[in-house]
Amino acid sequence: MALPIREQLKYWGAAAAVFFVVLWVLGDVILPFVLGAAIAYFLDPVADRIEALGCSRAVATAIITITALLVFVILALLVIPTLVSQTAQLISTAPDMASRLQLFLTERFPDLGDANSTIRRSLASIAETIQSRGGEVLNTILSSFSGVVNALVIFVIVPVVAFYMLYDWDNMVAKVDALLPRDHAPTIRKIASEVDATMAGFIRGQGTVCLILGAYYAVALMAVGLNFGLVVGFVAGALTFIPYVGALVGGVLALGLALFQFWGDWLWIVLVWAIFQSGQFVEGNILTPRLVGSSVGLHPVWLIFALSAFGALFGFVGLLVAVPVAASIGVITRFAISQYKSSLLYKGIEHKNDP
Repeated sequence: MALPIREQLKYWGAAAAVFFVVLWVLGDVILPFVLGAAIAYFLDPVADRIEALGCSRAVATAIITITALLVFVILALLVIPTLVSQTAQLISTAPDMASRLQLFLTERFPDLGDANSTIRRSLASIAETIQSRGGEVLNTILSSFSGVVNALVIFVIVPVVAFYMLYDWDNMVAKVDALLPRDHAPTIRKIASEVDATMAGFIRGQGTVCLILGAYYAVALMAVGLNFGLVVGFVAGALTFIPYVGALVGGVLALGLALFQFWGDWLWIVLVWAIFQSGQFVEGNILTPRLVGSSVGLHPVWLIFALSAFGALFGFVGLLVAVPVAASIGVITRFAISQYKSSLLYKGIEHKNDP
């Protein structure tokens, strides 16, 4: 006989409270394990496919690990130093860009030449803020990141955790399944499969889309000679994780830089615009339908709220768990709504036999 619903709510509520308390208290401590679990979850389908080719799980995990190490070494030697250098240069040249924009507006709109005009004072303020705060923000991000995720975590703990979790992923899932309450196991499995489908469609699919678009934007913008093209591509690719935001921010940033760099040479400005237009076309018509699908079930507004709330409450760890928690809450909410619509509370006595 199953426990009464009120008793079940107590236990599940206590479990949820413990989860959030642990996330709050041990956020920095569990960060490498959350990162490792996320990497293992992302790569588990790749390991399954390699196993399907006749390899053992150990061989599949070794192949993935060696490939990941090679990719990381290439990025560390070629991409990351350039990315950091371009970001610093972009921050240092921002005041000059603001001054050029001010000069441009003054030449075409003489009324703005008044030193007391609102627009001129705003541009001057923006330039001073970027110059004084840009480097400070960058240094703060890098220092806090290195303080929380130190070199030991990055180079030792996370790869080790990811390796072992990837190797034992199927066994861990089986052990968790064996611990499910017998009365609710079928329902929990159904909900878990829907959560997994949502997360797989979004995290794996959207993550792959981010990597592809980020690489495309970076390479294409650098190919046309746009200054800071690698930074723009990185920003656009990373923000593509949030629907529509990556294209908007990256496109505005790229076109703004192109206008400053190529003013008067409209061919190159049009090429920059065409790069983002083609990227959006490929994303909307090829990448997202095939890699993400149309039934992910994570509304952009709900996703933005989850990322903002969990990031503010739990820091970097909160950002990592925001999507899984948002997906779980979404699936559970849809399940609760379906249960409600089939209950007497919704149908009433007269319509209790209606489908």
